[in-house]
Amino acid sequence: MSPTGPSDPKAAARRNARVALICAAVFAAMVGAAFAAVPFYRAFCQATGYGGTVTKAEVAPTKVLDRKLTIRFDANTRAIPWDFKANQLSQDLRIGDTGLAFFHVKNDSDRAITGRASYNVVPEQAAVYFHKLECFCFSDQTLQPGQEADFPVVYFVDPQYASDPETRGGDEITLSYTFFQIANQPKTTQTAASALGGTGKGRL
Repeated sequence: MSPTGPSDPKAAARRNARVALICAAVFAAMVGAAFAAVPFYRAFCQATGYGGTVTKAEVAPTKVLDRKLTIRFDANTRAIPWDFKANQLSQDLRIGDTGLAFFHVKNDSDRAITGRASYNVVPEQAAVYFHKLECFCFSDQTLQPGQEADFPVVYFVDPQYASDPETRGGDEITLSYTFFQIANQPKTTQTAASALGGTGKGRL
């Protein structure tokens, strides 16, 4: 029988090693694809408003309607020792007008922590018309031990909201944020002071 025949344990070991290597490569590729899909999915949601994700805008609309909407604010945390709440529960805003709201954050821990706020609106159909000009949620935020700050968001509702059959009957939108801790804190993050845009509301 040939030394490299089917019963050769060395040949079998080499085959097993090749199979294991291929499996490991396939697994690594799948994991990489899954992680790569996350930013693409987030970008898609922010561009289209899919899943209630709010979009970012460069300029406010020039048309403002007489009709008003009630914008409610919701603040939550997930696995981060921060106290996070909206400074006011709601605002009445004309469609197309620019609104300004503040959210209060305090780091209740004894160490510096970097967090990021995810966001969405309900009803989901309103997300495509709800836009932000400025928001603390666009970047990571770092708070020192015991530091507290007021984070702003500048937003508007596109006038097309009033003519869309799926949204024109609605008179209330809820903007919701959830702060979570960044596991591997980046070297450069936006500090609480810079997020305020010079308002001076942050304080230690």
